[in-house]
Amino acid sequence: MGPPAALTRGAGELLAARLVQYDVPVLPHPSDPFFRTFHALRIKGFAKAETVAEVADLPLQLVDEHLSALEQREWAKFREARELWQLTPVGREEHHIALAEDSGGLHLAAELADAYAQFLGLNETFKNLCGEWQLRDGKPNDHADSEYDRAVVNQLVALNRDVAPIVARMGAVLARLAPYEPRLARTCQRVVDGETNMFTGVMCGSYHDVWMELHEDLILTQGIDRAAEGSF
Repeated sequence: MGPPAALTRGAGELLAARLVQYDVPVLPHPSDPFFRTFHALRIKGFAKAETVAEVADLPLQLVDEHLSALEQREWAKFREARELWQLTPVGREEHHIALAEDSGGLHLAAELADAYAQFLGLNETFKNLCGEWQLRDGKPNDHADSEYDRAVVNQLVALNRDVAPIVARMGAVLARLAPYEPRLARTCQRVVDGETNMFTGVMCGSYHDVWMELHEDLILTQGIDRAAEGSF
């Protein structure tokens, strides 16, 4: 003779409660290291191997191997005069295919949508902040007024504080987005420490560079038309 039905139901409810209590956390979606190098070069357009390694968050030796493999497939070419790597037209087409494979049919755009909307709001703030850093009273900022610069830098620190949890949430969805948060933090600190070119400098690993890389990554990953969206 089996146990009473009420007892069986009670045991089942208790087991269900325990299963809910010990839910296994959902891990962020990983990306293959080779794709991370491929994707980093697509984001940058053209870059030195060291820069690709930084964006991909991979060891330089491994990235060198990946870049050589891309060149052998004729997906990338190396410009010796400036020591820059660049995707070929075929490589850009192959990247489009690889990007779709990387997402694995997941609805990443839907999972990133809320955080991305918040990022776009801060993107407008950042663009205005860059203008304040570069110009003062309609003229190039010569950074002679330390009080003015300090006020703008304080705004950058506040912006970075606001964007950090947003990027962290994105990284919890897609692992290759996670390194942007510490990269932004490190570069922000360099601006605070007095490296003026680390605010809006071009192709020097500035805060602006890292921000633009993150934005381009999000646009590519979600399949967004930048012109249609109107976000630059």
